[in-house]
Amino acid sequence: MKLEYVHTELDKEVNALAGYYTPLEEHRLGHNGKEVLCVTGISVIESSCCGTGGCAYAIVPGYIMNWKFKENEAGLPVSEVETIADKIARKEITAILNERECVGNIDFW
Repeated sequence: MKLEYVHTELDKEVNALAGYYTPLEEHRLGHNGKEVLCVTGISVIESSCCGTGGCAYAIVPGYIMNWKFKENEAGLPVSEVETIADKIARKEITAILNERECVGNIDFW
């Protein structure tokens, strides 16, 4: 499925209900002749009824189809991505991320 990914500002905290998260880096990883967009950052839970904590994370919007081809109303760049549904590809990309980054949570769109 093709989606538009809005690139968030790096190194800027985003407040959430129980804490915040901070996207730190964007990565373009090679995989099977395509480029995968991956964003790594940290999340902190500081006001949850169940306690506090945090972790390093990675989100994988998908394969890059069209890199920063426009801007949204807020002036942020937008890329077109294709989500990655294939289980084998997800396992391979997870292995690449685990080798290169120290993240506790990897989420695919």
